[in-house]
Amino acid sequence: MPELISSPSNPLIKQARALRQKKARDESGLFLVEGILHVGEAAAAGWEIELLLYCPERLKSDFGRQLVEKLIQSAVRCQPVTESAFESFAEKENPQGIAALVHQKHRDLNAIPAFQLCVAIVAPQDPGNVGTILRTIDAVGADGLILLDGGVEPYHPSAVRASMGTLFWKPFYSANFPQFADWAKTNGVRLIGTSAHATADYRQIRLDARPTVLLLGSEQKGLLPEQLAACAEILSLPMRGRASSLNLAVAAGIFLYTIKA
Repeated sequence: MPELISSPSNPLIKQARALRQKKARDESGLFLVEGILHVGEAAAAGWEIELLLYCPERLKSDFGRQLVEKLIQSAVRCQPVTESAFESFAEKENPQGIAALVHQKHRDLNAIPAFQLCVAIVAPQDPGNVGTILRTIDAVGADGLILLDGGVEPYHPSAVRASMGTLFWKPFYSANFPQFADWAKTNGVRLIGTSAHATADYRQIRLDARPTVLLLGSEQKGLLPEQLAACAEILSLPMRGRASSLNLAVAAGIFLYTIKA
């Protein structure tokens, strides 16, 4: 077993800590995955793990210890660290004692295979929403996520945690909106937009033979007029109380389960 790392200023610990920031993720092509469930899902889905950091004092579960052994046998670099060193980069309180530096995957629209239902979001701002929507896509049996015009990336630590491991199983793609609109038109994709001002009853929308994308706007701005103009249908959710809007991930869940019903 390699020598235990105890210093928070060790280069490997500093690298893990830096991956909390987008700049470090962009420059390295890596992202930080923390926790037994998430690291286990990354390994099971075959994502390339650059480095595993684990704390023997914290790693209490049989599954966690078996996961470390499996990765060691798979020739993944596995480095034990002390509690203080692990806590210096961990985002969660009382961390489970296992984290991985994982290689990112980047896919454009040309990589999308035949599909029934995907979700697209224009410039999302909340990483928790991105992760939760991925988790909902998995739960409802939809096919993937398209991220448009930048916004928060799915490799943000909060997005990784909120996805509950589905990040590693459900594909996601990136494009700008003009590329997306051209791709949808060329491939006969049905776009279903969402707007607080739409009058169509969301409960009447169902899938048909066409590949379909549920298009969501950002948390602050929603969809712009030119984006709504690209949609075949536009739906809203009734707001009967004092609140003027729903959380983006909650709204996505309602729309997805209704469309798939």
